[in-house]
Amino acid sequence: MNGYLRTAVLLAGLTALFVGIGYAMGGRQGMVIAFLLACATNLWAWWNSDRVVLSMHNAEPIAPESAPRLYRMVEALAERAGLPMPALYVIHEDQPNAFATGRSPEKGAVAVNAGLLDLMDEEEVAGVVAHELAHIKNRDTLIMTVTATLAGAIGMLAQFGFLFGGRDEQGRQNPFGPLGALLLLIVGPIAAMLVQTAISRSREYEADRIGAEICGDPRWLASGLQKLEHYKHGRINQAAEANPATAHMFIVNPLSGLRMDALFSTHPPTEERVARLLAMSPAAPVPQRSAMPRQYSPWGGGGRNPWG
Repeated sequence: MNGYLRTAVLLAGLTALFVGIGYAMGGRQGMVIAFLLACATNLWAWWNSDRVVLSMHNAEPIAPESAPRLYRMVEALAERAGLPMPALYVIHEDQPNAFATGRSPEKGAVAVNAGLLDLMDEEEVAGVVAHELAHIKNRDTLIMTVTATLAGAIGMLAQFGFLFGGRDEQGRQNPFGPLGALLLLIVGPIAAMLVQTAISRSREYEADRIGAEICGDPRWLASGLQKLEHYKHGRINQAAEANPATAHMFIVNPLSGLRMDALFSTHPPTEERVARLLAMSPAAPVPQRSAMPRQYSPWGGGGRNPWG
């Protein structure tokens, strides 16, 4: 299914779930109150998301003169994508990873881990950055904020309905009774989480597709994803572990030691993402990479340095 259509269907399902639980648990008044509270919370988070998330991960701004070649690469990719140059940040973590944030293309920011720059070829870095620019181009931050608003409202409704006996504004008991209220308290948020993670996975697939178009070669991003998945193991992302709610923002799941069911994963399987990218360029398979990475670092130290 087309990525945008799939997202629209999932959002419609989440909205229907919210309306249904709202009427069942708290009546119209309870539904409106919970929705307004969730909107206010997520509006604040959306408006301040870039500053808050970058601060959580101790991101350091990259000036053009500190890494000129990297800066020029991102600038060229942004121009190809039809976007203004995003703010560029580095996160001093050994685990290779990256994410994008910002409430609009004009406020976009791309943050890359130092480990990504150390372990990846120039083309692979370009593929990863193009993926993050695709998130900015698609306004995925806004989409996920709307999703979080509805999911949060569903959770609040279930809690309100359980705490206040599931009565509406006329004092009528909800039709499911106390046991039904308890089940909705458990099942409602889980169902909302399933839809929310499905939307997140859908946006990742779409960002892969558009990112491949931005960088010009699907193999660059495919190879980058393979290397990201391989080298994230054994490298703990301390900031992500301390703030697991931000894990969905990264190009691959940064958390370690977690083996969640695929239904609850915010990221699609890397193998499936790679397969889809290679299908965009079937005549040119991803070249085999050496197990030993070529050391590319804009921050000094040993190894080759293509960034300047």
